Amino acid sequence: MKIPKRLEPLVHEGLIDEVLGSLKSGKEAAVYVVRAEGAIRCAKVYKAVNQRGFHKQALYREGRQVRGSRQARAMAKGSRYGRQEQEDVWQNTEVDALYRLAAAGVRVPQPYQFIDGVLLMELITDADGEAAPRLNDLDLTPAQALAYHGSLIADVVKMLCIGLVHGDLSEFNVLVDAQGPVIIDLPQAVDAAANNHAPWMLKRDVGNLAAYFGQFAPELLTTSYGEEIWHLYEHGHLTPEVALTGHFKGQHQRVDLDSILSEIHDAEEEARRRREMRENA
Repeated sequence: MKIPKRLEPLVHEGLIDEVLGSLKSGKEAAVYVVRAEGAIRCAKVYKAVNQRGFHKQALYREGRQVRGSRQARAMAKGSRYGRQEQEDVWQNTEVDALYRLAAAGVRVPQPYQFIDGVLLMELITDADGEAAPRLNDLDLTPAQALAYHGSLIADVVKMLCIGLVHGDLSEFNVLVDAQGPVIIDLPQAVDAAANNHAPWMLKRDVGNLAAYFGQFAPELLTTSYGEEIWHLYEHGHLTPEVALTGHFKGQHQRVDLDSILSEIHDAEEEARRRREMRENA
């Protein structure tokens, strides 16, 4: 294929041997399959600052470090220079998070190089060597749903143990290879200690997982892993080896059993409907 303009410098410098094709294009970036150092990898090309909206990033920017007072003032004013600085911080957040999470044993793509807004990283593949599917594209058995949910909850715990919250975790930001789920898309990752919205984001991430996997394993709809995980973190008891129960009573909380049973029923109906649609397709 024709080499995308943003990848031309990396090809000329020998960091990319060949561009094999386009993998996906979203609001944040375009991703290409490339050959680099003799291996098949992917290149994430972040979109230009003038193609991005910053109004949705306010919650995530809180607590992030910038290089100096000049940069901070420019970012606060929203000048063109400030917007570019903010874009640099946004991109570097993902790169830094990937290195830290990979080192902590979280299943994320291995990063290799980050140059001029292009991130070279591991291409996550399925058992046949093809690009791995998103979690959202899979049909799961109850056993698979429980196993994948457990794997992702363990990674959420590992992330929080090094002070990070994904901030936008859902079935759309998870790939599944032969070994299970792999978490992707981390430019919005937040510092759990520095961002006041981190508790809410963590609980939302975990709630998204329960809602998705609950379609296949309805018992997950009654769990409260997010509240339990944050409580342990807040009190200094969270470790990667912690044994979670999935239940957190809190203080004087009443359980609405009727609502819980209704959610389970709705999830079972949705799962049945999805199966029938696939069988009739």
